[in-house]
Amino acid sequence: MRFARLTVVGLALVMAASGCTSEPSLKEAAAELQKDMQRLETDGLFKNPLMKLRILQRPDKDIRCDKDKFRRVLRATADDERVNEPLNSHLGRAQALMENVLTQRFGYKLEYDFSQADTDEGRFIYATKKDLGITMTVYVAPEAPTWRLNAMTPCLPR
Repeated sequence: MRFARLTVVGLALVMAASGCTSEPSLKEAAAELQKDMQRLETDGLFKNPLMKLRILQRPDKDIRCDKDKFRRVLRATADDERVNEPLNSHLGRAQALMENVLTQRFGYKLEYDFSQADTDEGRFIYATKKDLGITMTVYVAPEAPTWRLNAMTPCLPR
């Protein structure tokens, strides 16, 4: 009886450990990145023609990144025109707006970098979807276009 319990516990630990270390498939990560692109195109904020959303690279092609491994990349820009406000206020508002969109509507987790707070040279937003390994970097620029998005899957086998 004791041996049976230990065997069941041991198997459960092995299964749990193997599940924790498995990486997502390229198909799963690519599908999520495709959804992010669709969310970007249909989001109320970015549908506004004044935002000048441009998809520069769609995540529909596998890009080789290692031997027998590939990734998908999404690149886009959008603009939030600065009108009669100090540059620092404009950057802060644009940064907060994008952080809200990424977390509330797209499901990303932010990685805060407090060293760049209140800089007039531009700011970076780093976000991830850890379960799929997707990373998003957004540069909030002092000049147009305001947001420059770069999202990618990890380097994964097909």
